Amino acid sequence: MTAHRIRTLLAAGGAVCVALGVTGCGSTDVEGAPVERKNFAFQGDALTIDSDNSDLELVPGDVPDVRVTRQVDGWVFLGDGPEASWRMEGSKLVLRVKCNAVASNCGARHTVTVPRGVAVTVRDENGDVTASGFTTPLTVTSDNGDVRVRDQGGPLELRSDNGDLQLVSGTPKTLAASSENGDVALTVRTAPQKVDAHAENGDVDVRLPGGARYAVTSGSDNGDVSVDVPTDGGSAHKVSARSENGDVAVRTVN
Repeated sequence: MTAHRIRTLLAAGGAVCVALGVTGCGSTDVEGAPVERKNFAFQGDALTIDSDNSDLELVPGDVPDVRVTRQVDGWVFLGDGPEASWRMEGSKLVLRVKCNAVASNCGARHTVTVPRGVAVTVRDENGDVTASGFTTPLTVTSDNGDVRVRDQGGPLELRSDNGDLQLVSGTPKTLAASSENGDVALTVRTAPQKVDAHAENGDVDVRLPGGARYAVTSGSDNGDVSVDVPTDGGSAHKVSARSENGDVAVRTVN
């Protein structure tokens, strides 16, 4: 999903546009929308990002402040929007995009560059989150959206009520990922101290490097379970992988 869609469908939403011949109804073009930029002064070692109704891309950079770019596009019928706002409240960056209408389709994307060495906590209501290249602790919580992380070096914690969670590659010593409705896929390049992967409704796939033995706890109430890594119940490398409804696999990185 390149841009999160905010859809308000009342009185047969999209049908309203067709029935009344309203111009402008259709899809959004976030990638083609104007790019806006703003820098926020920041001092500290921990940043919280509070976002609603937008996809997020997070990267560390050699910058003295928090730098944000945004693109917003959409249409509304009998209402207001899209209305975008951004502000810094202490150590919390607040990003909002609102569409209030009988029928609407709005999309947004924010890219946030964070000073290197700053730990990041993300709370995203609706939208996908991607992050890459952090060596500091990273925590991402998404109510509705996928989370994808690459090249993570610091501790990592991922949560989603409705969405897939993925660590494409990384070297975190501790890693926790939990999804209510969605798959969990984690690939770790160096033997971690602790991995906790859980899905209520979805598959769990944990890939670990060879050359180490792991104390693995795995299981599924409704699904197949496969463990294909060297195991040792007394190992300092602890791995828990479980799903209530889905397959579970713990295997060696190819």
